[in-house]
Amino acid sequence: MSSVEPSKIGQYFVAYPHQYHFILDEPDQCQQRRPFLVLMIPVAPQNRAARDAIRKTWARETTVLGRVVSHYFFLGLAKEGDGVLQESREHHDLLQSDFLDTYQNLTIKTMVMLEWVASRCPGVPYGMKIDSDMFLNVRNLVQMLQKAPQHTYITGMVARGAPVVRDPNSKWFLPKEVFPDSHYPPYALGLGYVFTLDLAKKFIEASKHVKAVYIEDVYLGLCLRYMGLNPTDPPNGGLFKASMPYIWSSCYWTRVITTILNSPQQLLDVWQSYQTKAQTGCYTLFSP
Repeated sequence: MSSVEPSKIGQYFVAYPHQYHFILDEPDQCQQRRPFLVLMIPVAPQNRAARDAIRKTWARETTVLGRVVSHYFFLGLAKEGDGVLQESREHHDLLQSDFLDTYQNLTIKTMVMLEWVASRCPGVPYGMKIDSDMFLNVRNLVQMLQKAPQHTYITGMVARGAPVVRDPNSKWFLPKEVFPDSHYPPYALGLGYVFTLDLAKKFIEASKHVKAVYIEDVYLGLCLRYMGLNPTDPPNGGLFKASMPYIWSSCYWTRVITTILNSPQQLLDVWQSYQTKAQTGCYTLFSP
């Protein structure tokens, strides 16, 4: 018996590949700055608070361990006016494309992001997709990447053997008609993954052969499987955190790369704590 009506199967796929266009663009910045690492942050157009908090915290880390780091916020279209033009003129870090900015379209957002970085950042070694509700320790990330592979490499919090969600009430539901396997191939969770930029073009090429489902990190895993590649586990299993522990030590923020937070204000508070501890010798505890 079918788990979904045939007429509804299409809602689990998204319109990609497609000829999307940028409304707001920074076409020359990447080549002018020649960064070692480009941070790509998908965010809703109306979420100005998250963007401002990031600009005041980890996006301020523009040179780390002698390496140039750049950041860009990726936006789709709001259902109503978003008023981001003035913000773009002020900060020059907004990239907006002409698809509707919804949860269902996160795969489109991710792929358009990869299109941008592949075309605008030739010669840049690494990119990272990181959600806007994250703490990011840029120093630890750069330190890890200085010893990382330079080709066909993607890492983060890697899911292996993850079961396909069959509960129709879940936002991650996929019916058997869309994905018949019971488990997904390995993939890096979308909260924050880092990759060599040669993979961006490979993902775009694979997308011509792998039908795009709406769960963006799973979709990249499907593209990796098509390419015969696997994500790499980070050198330390505690670097990429889905959430901070209930009880954490005073040096916690200097030991991780990512952690999900609850609000822009919490990021501002955590960042102040992190900077204080980073100056007291906590960094000696990190070993990539």
